Amino acid sequence: MATPFSLTAAFRGLALSAPKRSFSTSLARQSDKKLPEHIPAYPHGPRQWYKQADTGLYGGAMIRFGNKISDGRNKGKTRRSWKPNVRRQKVWSEALGEHLRIKVTREAMRSIYKEGGLDNYLMSDKNGRIKDLGMFGWELRYKVMQTPAIQEKLQAERKKLGLADPLPFDEWIKTKEAEIQAKVEERLNIQSITKPRPKGKADIQNQQRAQLEL
Repeated sequence: MATPFSLTAAFRGLALSAPKRSFSTSLARQSDKKLPEHIPAYPHGPRQWYKQADTGLYGGAMIRFGNKISDGRNKGKTRRSWKPNVRRQKVWSEALGEHLRIKVTREAMRSIYKEGGLDNYLMSDKNGRIKDLGMFGWELRYKVMQTPAIQEKLQAERKKLGLADPLPFDEWIKTKEAEIQAKVEERLNIQSITKPRPKGKADIQNQQRAQLEL
């Protein structure tokens, strides 16, 4: 065995500092949930806080923060958090004809029971309900609406009310874009008519002469 040529080479393998960790203790940044391209955009968009709620039916529930008041001699306050009561549960869908194992909160489950089933809960047109659905509920709502049973039900309701059949989504988007473009052009024309013409040098001189004559 060859002897080391210097003390530096002899103690090179010894590490006096603590070894570096091969993992990180910081929480990973949660990415926004994205919908497939064939599904219409969610009107409220992905959640900015507590993005976990976009992975199930949370019913608008979020993590809450507050203080824990101690009853001892100090009577101090300790910051704490309350997470929603989330569980994985099988929920029956009549339109899809299967049990869906999804993450659902206790409050959302009570609303499902009150509405008479998962399909009725998802098909509600109330703005508050659509906001509580989140990205996951919006995608599930679209799947339920595309089933033949729901399509026949909606067709029967349209005939009963005397309404015409809706346009396909692509054609509906084109009509909306045309309406918005027409409104923008109309507003620009109104602004160009009502906007006063900037005064030139000749107009200012004529105005000064009129004031002198008076």
